[in-house]
Amino acid sequence: MKNSRMLNILVGGWLLTVTAPLNAQVGRHQGMIEPNVADEKELARLPHLNPELVKGIVERRPYANMLELHKFLSSSVETKQLNELYSKMFIQINLNTAPREEIMLIPGMGNRMVREFLEYRPYTAMAQFRKEIGKYVDEKEVARLEQYVFVPINLNTASDETLATIPGATPQVIRAVKDARPYKDMEQFRREIAKSVSAKEALRLERYFVIK
Repeated sequence: MKNSRMLNILVGGWLLTVTAPLNAQVGRHQGMIEPNVADEKELARLPHLNPELVKGIVERRPYANMLELHKFLSSSVETKQLNELYSKMFIQINLNTAPREEIMLIPGMGNRMVREFLEYRPYTAMAQFRKEIGKYVDEKEVARLEQYVFVPINLNTASDETLATIPGATPQVIRAVKDARPYKDMEQFRREIAKSVSAKEALRLERYFVIK
């Protein structure tokens, strides 16, 4: 019985390490769709998106942030419907720079929780976010909120595992990012990554990074 209990503890600890690495920077999705990289079929299955809106989303992307996408959708979709849509589709926000109005786009977000998001800036990793926000809500709610956020990734030191958490980061993109290290500034990153992806895609990727 003692050995069995110890085995359960070890396995549980291993699973926690695998599913929630302490150095994670991008919140884990639980089926959440990233509209900058989703294909039209994925978008068409979402609530309140008709073919015209799907086409509009695709034509206008990449969006620099969730506020840009919201501006487009809010002219055609009611607030209640947007809340339902944003529970399934969202562009993750930068925990360290997102303005209050962008954070408020997260479904179920109230003024009190926005204050908590802002209070603990700057965030260094998702582990810090889980710890601090976990003081106010249970683990299930922390996991739900995590889907909507990311902490900027150090462009010069991020591991393959961390880079792979960026939505749409293919092995080719990861290799291109690493091959041009070290980066002195974002202009160098734009110049180098543009050899492998389009200018629009380079802009989308840039929002996840910081140079330290």
